[in-house]
Amino acid sequence: MINALYKFFSLKSAPGILLCIAAFLAMGIENSPLSWLYDTIKDLPVAVKFGSFSIDKPLLLWINDGLMAIFFLLVGLEIKREAIEGHLSRLDQISLPAVAALGGVIFPSILYAYINWSYPETRQGWAIPAATDIAFALGILILLGDRIPASLKICLVAIAIIDDLAAIIIIALFYTAKTSLISLSMAGAGLLLAFILNKRGVTHLGIYSVLGVFVWACVLKSGVHATLAGVALGLIIPLRIENKDGKSPLKVMEHILHPWVSFVVIPIFAFVNAGVSLSGLSLDTLLQPITLGIMIGLFLGKQLGVMCFTAISVSTKLCRLPEGVSWAQYYGMALLTGIGFTMSLFIGTLAFDNIENATAVRLGVLGGSILSAIAGVAVLLFTTKKNCAPAP
Repeated sequence: MINALYKFFSLKSAPGILLCIAAFLAMGIENSPLSWLYDTIKDLPVAVKFGSFSIDKPLLLWINDGLMAIFFLLVGLEIKREAIEGHLSRLDQISLPAVAALGGVIFPSILYAYINWSYPETRQGWAIPAATDIAFALGILILLGDRIPASLKICLVAIAIIDDLAAIIIIALFYTAKTSLISLSMAGAGLLLAFILNKRGVTHLGIYSVLGVFVWACVLKSGVHATLAGVALGLIIPLRIENKDGKSPLKVMEHILHPWVSFVVIPIFAFVNAGVSLSGLSLDTLLQPITLGIMIGLFLGKQLGVMCFTAISVSTKLCRLPEGVSWAQYYGMALLTGIGFTMSLFIGTLAFDNIENATAVRLGVLGGSILSAIAGVAVLLFTTKKNCAPAP
């Protein structure tokens, strides 16, 4: 049993598989006699108080605002590493993923906005279908094995990372409530101190972690979404200086956080946010503006945006397809960018807070992601041969 678990968690596709299990488990419980327990757990009040300072939220918001800050911290670390010395560090490496990701953000947003234009109360969900879930999408590519060129996998990772960066900017600009300048100033002071420590060569991650908790609490109270604190701190953690063991603090933190985010944070987030009741589900439910906008945005908008922007940039010689990748294979990958599960659900929690719209968001995200996954796998299986490329 222990050996079997070890082998499973060693798989590169394990995070995506665990994410699927958490989502389907949530849906199963929500549509069973235990649905009351599922809702009770999400609404469980949790409070932390230090003198006059207090944070009092239901468990669902602790997960969405707190645990997801750790996820965004990892995103910030990955963006910094990739931009300085990884797949996004050279113009020829970043040009195609950047162009494709831009199209994959613009087209879904336009399609959602078009469908919801006559409904002012639902327009604010325009960014929900603009995101790609890297764990799901990359997990599917890895499951397909060595029939998928390694360069295509790298391209998908780069697109997803830029996609995450775009989502972070969108959250900061469009999904921020009224701000408290005092709290925001205190958060800025904490980040400034972390920056100074970086420049002074401080490598102890414990100091940065304490500052991170302080900055997170200040941002939470400021009105800006608290998860952005994780991104900001991730971009400040030192990369090119070494600790006493001769290792980069950023890479050490990334190595520590990655399994916790992949196997704990994201599955928990998926579990508490993916539960949607299917009772009374009908065609009219699926045709609601929010649900339809998200499904069409993810399934059609993503592939159209990625393919159109890529075709234009390749035809004008601004960039070229990944080495050894055909247009048909690239199209299969473009379909997989429509799997928007984690980040789409997260943006949905920021855009809508009532139960009716939240259910519509979940149905749209699940429907669009499942359609994109099925179509992407079918195209890739049809257009590639087994053992066509060495495993990375």
